[in-house]
Amino acid sequence: MVQKAERISGKSGKPLGNVTRGTTNPNRMRRVDRWLSGTQAHRLRAAETPLIVDLGYGASPATAVELFTRMRQVRADVQLIGIEIEPERVRAAQALEVDGLSFQLGGFELAVPTKPIVVRAFNVLRQYQENDVPGIWRLVGSKLAPGGLFVEGTCDEVGRRASWVAVDATGPQTLSFSMRFGTFTLPSEVAERLPKALIHRNVPGEQIHTFLQAIDRCWLESAPLASFGNRQRWVRMCQQLRAENWPIYDGVSRWRLGELTVAWDAVAPENFSF
Repeated sequence: MVQKAERISGKSGKPLGNVTRGTTNPNRMRRVDRWLSGTQAHRLRAAETPLIVDLGYGASPATAVELFTRMRQVRADVQLIGIEIEPERVRAAQALEVDGLSFQLGGFELAVPTKPIVVRAFNVLRQYQENDVPGIWRLVGSKLAPGGLFVEGTCDEVGRRASWVAVDATGPQTLSFSMRFGTFTLPSEVAERLPKALIHRNVPGEQIHTFLQAIDRCWLESAPLASFGNRQRWVRMCQQLRAENWPIYDGVSRWRLGELTVAWDAVAPENFSF
């Protein structure tokens, strides 16, 4: 059920947001975590205080603990604060606290000791209304440290399909997909896991619809490479998209993972305003 972010003004003094369903599974966020520890590692290394916030981690803190462990491989002094709006979830998670990892009650206001360099919110905004999204992005973006990033997205229950938007203080920058090979017929099947800002825009006339059609066409045209494996086929698809002047990021080392990142401006909804 879609919720209205009734407390987004913050006038009540309560945490900003609504309680989500909270469903999660271990290793569900591995694809976005791999992207953060790879393409965005420079942000952590350059940060004066490498604080990460896992916003709305859900009924289980497992994925917050995994994020902390993965980011500590990038920088050993990373700190992570898991934030949840539901008190019982916070109390349960606090039993897992260790040096550098803590959990607290809160919401989009991000009442943390210092500005975070990364905020991850997955499967959170999916339960809000589309017109809530720009305001939430602006609010969280305003709380970031210099060079910080808000990563907001959605994935399926076991983490085989994921998509996310990277937002900085100036607005959304990129849209990323990550899919497990062998679990889809066409790449556009990721549409069911698009972030809230895009999930209802996969219709003719919208840029995301045009982009997903282009992905499918390039995937099908790359079918002759299937005999060499899906990785080679995906790489060729990305190369063809770039050759057609789609603003595709990164290179073969990321594409081989089933990742694809495109500039936000190429997929932004019609009349979208940050």
